Amino acid sequence: MIDAPAARAAMLATRRVLLIEDNPDLAFGLRNNLEIEGYEVEVVGDGTLGLERARAEPAPDLVILDLMLPGLDGYRLLSALRDAGAATPVLILTARGEEADKVRGFRLGADDYVTKPFGVLELMARVEAILRRATTRVLADMEATARFGDVEIDPSARLVRRDGRMVDLSPKEFDLLLVLARRQNQVLSRAELLKLVWGYDTSVVSRTVDTHIAELRRKLEASPSSPRHIATVWKLGYRLVP
Repeated sequence: MIDAPAARAAMLATRRVLLIEDNPDLAFGLRNNLEIEGYEVEVVGDGTLGLERARAEPAPDLVILDLMLPGLDGYRLLSALRDAGAATPVLILTARGEEADKVRGFRLGADDYVTKPFGVLELMARVEAILRRATTRVLADMEATARFGDVEIDPSARLVRRDGRMVDLSPKEFDLLLVLARRQNQVLSRAELLKLVWGYDTSVVSRTVDTHIAELRRKLEASPSSPRHIATVWKLGYRLVP
C-alpha cells in the first residue's frame, strides 16, 4: 500500500496555488500573504490563460478564482475545468456576493466562496481548510476497496483479482493502479503520477510511467493493444475508465 504518511507529507510539501485575478494590486497582496504562509503561487490575470494553467501539468493544489475576468469569465472557466474531469479544489474570490451568484458557483463545482472585501486571516484559514480536506479525502480513499470492470483491488492486503483470479503485480504497478482507480475518469499527467507513486520531483522526466502502464494493460486488459479501462489521453496522460 502507498505509504500514507509519506503521501501526506508530499502533498503538504508541494502546495501550489494558482491565483487567477486581474486586479494587479490585489493579486500582489494575495501572493505575498500566501508565500509568507509557505505556498508556491502563480498569478494569472486572464481567464483563458488561467484555464490553460489550471489544466497544465503538474496541476495546482488549489485554484483561487475571480469571476469577472478578461478573456473567459470565472463561471465558464470553472465549468470547463470540471467538465474536463479536474478535481482540483477551487475557491472563488469575488465582489459578486448575491446569493444567486454563490449558488451558481457551488453548483458548478466550487469548494468555497469568499466575497470582497475580505479578511486576510480568514482567507488563509479557508485555503488551509480546503487543502486539508482534499488531503484527508485522498488518504481515506487509499484504504477502501476499489473496483473497475472485472478487476478488484484490496489495498489493505495489496491484492488484485481479475475475474476472481489473483493477478501478480509489482509494488509500483500496484501503487500506480490504485492511484488511477481512486481517480476514475480523471486525467492524470505523467508528472502527477511520478509525484504520487514514485515521489519524484515534478521536474523529473521519465518513461517509467509508460512502462508500468504497459505492464498493467498486459496483465489486466483483455486486449492490451486496445485497452478498455487504462486509457491514454493524448498529450495529457492517463485515465482509468470503469
